[in-house]
Amino acid sequence: MTAVASRPPEASAGGSLWRNGDFLKLWLGETLSLLGAHVTHLALPLTAISAFNATDEQVGVLRFLQLVPYLGLALLFGVWVDRTRRRRLMLGANTIRMVLLALVPVLHWLGALDMVTLMVIACAVGTASVLFDVSWMSYVPSLVRDPKQYVEAGAKLGAGSSAADVAGPGLAGLLVAALTAPVALIVDALSYLVSIVSLLLIRTREPRPGPRAERSSEQSSERPADRRHLPTELRDGLRWVFRDPVLRSLALIGFCCNFSMISVWTMFLLYGTNDLGLSPATIGGIFAAASLGGLAGAAISRGVIRRFPLGRVYLVSQSALLLGPALIAVAAGPRPVMVALFVLSFLITYLGLGVAGVIIVSLRQITTPQRLMGRMNASFRTLLFGGGALGGLTAGLLSGGIGADNALTAAAIASAVVVITLFRSPVTRLTTMPSATAEPSTA
Repeated sequence: MTAVASRPPEASAGGSLWRNGDFLKLWLGETLSLLGAHVTHLALPLTAISAFNATDEQVGVLRFLQLVPYLGLALLFGVWVDRTRRRRLMLGANTIRMVLLALVPVLHWLGALDMVTLMVIACAVGTASVLFDVSWMSYVPSLVRDPKQYVEAGAKLGAGSSAADVAGPGLAGLLVAALTAPVALIVDALSYLVSIVSLLLIRTREPRPGPRAERSSEQSSERPADRRHLPTELRDGLRWVFRDPVLRSLALIGFCCNFSMISVWTMFLLYGTNDLGLSPATIGGIFAAASLGGLAGAAISRGVIRRFPLGRVYLVSQSALLLGPALIAVAAGPRPVMVALFVLSFLITYLGLGVAGVIIVSLRQITTPQRLMGRMNASFRTLLFGGGALGGLTAGLLSGGIGADNALTAAAIASAVVVITLFRSPVTRLTTMPSATAEPSTA
């Protein structure tokens, strides 16, 4: 017989996820972690600019170091996540992030903070973020057992992500303006502390993946010893993503979208701060106001997916994400008009992201068995955040070479070109969500 993890009554299949208390705790913990991450993404570069007069290239390198761990570690962490309980890894990752970010203001007060130390901390925090991201996405099906609820779960998690998008940049800008950038990271550290507590309160017992379950898999032709072999497990995850046309398309287009978003975000930060002289509070306010689009996108996603063909919704939402940066490139005129165009540009981008994100996460979870969930998510995180890391580095180098305003124009053109590839994606031909991939039976 298959061992089934115990779970509280409210976690049973069927009904609304509002009755699933443990999912709500995960949702809270994940949202607070993302809130902290958004504060970090803005506060660390502003710390470099305000405290050390960092150049465009240095800011680009810093942004690269925040995301580059996804390139080297996501796949390895994905194997680890598929071998052990995910909640423990999430708790450890958030503890590391909390301690490291609290260290920044302490070192600042002691006069021991410099650019090199800041970059090392940024990379270490990024490494912990890789572990958390790969873990929580793989942990969701442990609490949401009914595949019919994956879209609802994706919508709620997307709404939490968008809420963090809304609160994070604005909160970071206000905190930096009031407390200075290094001190603002204290609030970031506290958000991880609250997330840790929420995760500790989850009651559903997560089964630990083990060799016995893997040996009983009827869908695998590999020997048990091979399945615990690291290169084999890495290959399994990559093969699952790249052999499936839908997952392969989602991953490759996601790489391009993340490259676009992070490069534009970094270029705008440099352009707004150095060229236009916008204050941290103003920049944070622009991101916060624009991120309401992401919140709206996640909120309307379920209704839109039910009403219109899935592929068409994906095409429109991804196109909005990729075409949004064009408004930044053409922004001109009085300062209030430019700020309004900046907000509208990011609003359109985040609105598209809010809707597309729900579709993407739901498709990934529905088409992947639980035994490969960690490695599938790790493969995606490697490509998505790898694109972001390269986008941040490119933004710094390009802005330093031709100026942030010209770099923004080049990025907007490149982003618009990616829209052409959307029409060739098999995702755009889907009409509804496919059936969930069945787990192999166990005895």
